[in-house]
Amino acid sequence: MAGKGGVGKTTASATLALAAARTGLTVLVVEVAGRLDSGPMFGADPQGYDEQTVCRVASAGTVRCRCITPDAALLDWLSSHGFTRIVRRMSRSGLLEIVATATPGVKELLVLGKLKHLEQSRVADLIIVDAPAAGHALNFLRAPLAVRNTARTGVLRRQATEVLEMLTDSERCRALLVTIAEETPIKELVETAFAVEDEVGLALGPVVVNSALGAIDTLEGGDGGLDRDQLDVAALANELTPQELDDLVTAANFRRDRMALQVDQLDSLAQQLPLAQIRLPHLFTTSIGLAELNTLADAADSSIEEISVLGD
Repeated sequence: MAGKGGVGKTTASATLALAAARTGLTVLVVEVAGRLDSGPMFGADPQGYDEQTVCRVASAGTVRCRCITPDAALLDWLSSHGFTRIVRRMSRSGLLEIVATATPGVKELLVLGKLKHLEQSRVADLIIVDAPAAGHALNFLRAPLAVRNTARTGVLRRQATEVLEMLTDSERCRALLVTIAEETPIKELVETAFAVEDEVGLALGPVVVNSALGAIDTLEGGDGGLDRDQLDVAALANELTPQELDDLVTAANFRRDRMALQVDQLDSLAQQLPLAQIRLPHLFTTSIGLAELNTLADAADSSIEEISVLGD
């Protein structure tokens, strides 16, 4: 999962994880940017390197979370290859940083290599990777190419080759890009989509449109707005003051304009990138918890069902 910063990528990752778990799947959400936001959305503590179960659903599905950083992945790799005794000494001396930066892209490769190990080990039915923001995500995904071109032989080249095999296998891995219905995030998403396909060879899944506004049917005019005449009856019935009436008209017309912008931007997205869209509604809340995730997961289920029907 990748997208421009601020579009709700982590929320979308947690939502799809919950939606998948409600079908009975075991889901592992992996954060690689170090923000540790997924666990708290489920009411759990911020996740660490070790997995923790953050949600169990009635259908026997589960959501687990963990965070993978280059340093932790390197420590894990060294420990699993018989270097347990020197790992702590290397960490204290700063030698780990030297090892991790010896080859361009090796830090990202350490994380991707761990993800490849998790995928091959089948630790979950579905692994959702909450990747860095779009620009950094491209560098993250390009890293195996850089390492393979630099390291002609040895462990690093083999690891880079195996990671690329995973990334370019559409049965094993796909990129879901997240956006909101605004011009700049959509423009960046389209550019990222082409770069992911052309440079990395990673297949694309549906686009996730976050914070989508729904239509309002009550008291709408033909253009989706309101005027004073339409609200006169409402004003009498609800005893609105003139100021309240003016504020209501302003708010309704603002909503109309935002809806028009959303329609235009999503039509533009569909023309530039003809992929299915999973639309998650805008929630008028100050935070995202399990209740909000269930609301978003309901919307995701509906979108996915529509996509399935159209696909048939």
